[in-house]
Amino acid sequence: MQTTLARRTAGLLGMGFLAAGLVLSPPAAMPAAATTFTWATANDILGLDPHANNHGVTNTMKSNIYEPLVRREPDGSLAPALAERWETPSPTTWRFHLRRNVRFHGGEPFTAADVVMSAERVRQNDMAYTLQSVTAVRAVDDHTVEMETRGPNPVLLQDLTLFFIMSKSWVEANNAMGVARAGQPGATTTFVQLNTNGTGPFRMVERLADERTVLVPNPNWWDRAEHGITRAVFRPVASAPTRVAAILSREVDVMYHVPLQDIPRIQGAQGVRLVQGPTARSIYLAMDVTRPDSLDSPGQPNPMRDPRVRRAMYQAIDMDTIRRVVLRNSTVAAGLPIGSAIGGFDATLNERLPFDPEASRRLLAEAGAPNFRVTLGCPNNRYVNDEAICQAIVSMLQRVGIQARLDAMPFGRFLQRGANNEFQFWMLGWTPGNFDITNPARELLGEGSFNWGKFNDPQMNDLAARIGTTPIGEERQALARQYWTRFRELLPIIPLHQEPQIFAVRDTVEGFTLRMNEDLELRVIRMRR
Repeated sequence: MQTTLARRTAGLLGMGFLAAGLVLSPPAAMPAAATTFTWATANDILGLDPHANNHGVTNTMKSNIYEPLVRREPDGSLAPALAERWETPSPTTWRFHLRRNVRFHGGEPFTAADVVMSAERVRQNDMAYTLQSVTAVRAVDDHTVEMETRGPNPVLLQDLTLFFIMSKSWVEANNAMGVARAGQPGATTTFVQLNTNGTGPFRMVERLADERTVLVPNPNWWDRAEHGITRAVFRPVASAPTRVAAILSREVDVMYHVPLQDIPRIQGAQGVRLVQGPTARSIYLAMDVTRPDSLDSPGQPNPMRDPRVRRAMYQAIDMDTIRRVVLRNSTVAAGLPIGSAIGGFDATLNERLPFDPEASRRLLAEAGAPNFRVTLGCPNNRYVNDEAICQAIVSMLQRVGIQARLDAMPFGRFLQRGANNEFQFWMLGWTPGNFDITNPARELLGEGSFNWGKFNDPQMNDLAARIGTTPIGEERQALARQYWTRFRELLPIIPLHQEPQIFAVRDTVEGFTLRMNEDLELRVIRMRR
């Protein structure tokens, strides 16, 4: 079947949306005077290498500097980026026609060789999932690339939205073919984590870790620049009160996350507004279900290998109370680790198991683990009220006899320890990069780098493989239902809720588009003239 795309398309899987709280305005002309846009979040990016560190804030920064073949627009649809159009000569062959007259920030022309090299390089680290089904990438000519997939992949275009393209000559000149995850213990900070050379709408001109990252517009960008920004400054501010003070004192133009307790204060402030809506991020608890021994009781068996223990922990958590008290009714409780915006979501299986402390105690007794010790690893500056959620969960587990304790830490340190297999029980949030079930099936429950507990179930693996090659439709959804049914039997993950996104936006910003994946892409910001 031959398919082409010469213009922006509607979102795949019926996922096109305009999120609640969207603020729109006509495109503004570039102002004559310099216009600085400053924004703050709770944690810093993890580095600038486009092929390392699969992390939301980091991926957002990458998307301002580097570009994929296909990009996701604010309304959720897919659009041509470095590929102008594409077709499928066969069910497993995709041919991409590359945009001509594009140059990297360093002046190098963009060609098919850059795509081929980037495909080889990306397979070394966290971002490998973007080509999870691709077996070969070859240049047909300087402006045409073909990708071969393991089988038919109905969501390949969605996978590619975070496959960022680098300059082959620049990588080779700087001996930068190797990819290293920033922040790993013993890891050396690489050239590409500190320096950039993309084709995107902005260039990085300054980077001071944990202080600021400064960007300026790319004057030679191939697309039309309508943002009105002449300088953009990203500031990580871990302290929530400091972030609130910064938005109220006009030090920043946009701030995220807005602490739930400060919503009334910001709503009453002059010159600032709240922009809020749902996200595609699921917050969940995960466990190491393969380690033989307990980390908290060396020499004792790991109780979480038993599904009865995992179910007991699940049913000990009163998510309704957490949602009402800790999260102030801002979230939606979840029974699956994906939300309704994700392909493969099944509403019939999203209802949580009932909160039932007596059932928890009975299951723990049956499993021979009535009062085991466990430590909950938790970030304290990444998600909405993350540490407070963990504190509540620890207390609830203690009430059914589990000797639970909390170990909370900054997100960067949390990621280091998780990747180093230092947790047996932890809380994490996840937004599927391709907005499809195949992403968490690989990254959280399969061979991906965030399956820290090494969970492996042949039945789920087989279902995930079949889902990945089945066209969008009833058959694929039926396979997804089987997958999530098996998931609910084994419970390697305890779903908690779908996180909200709440931005504070100053009146210096005329147009601010809320995106389901929480990206803050500078190209769609509209500064007031």
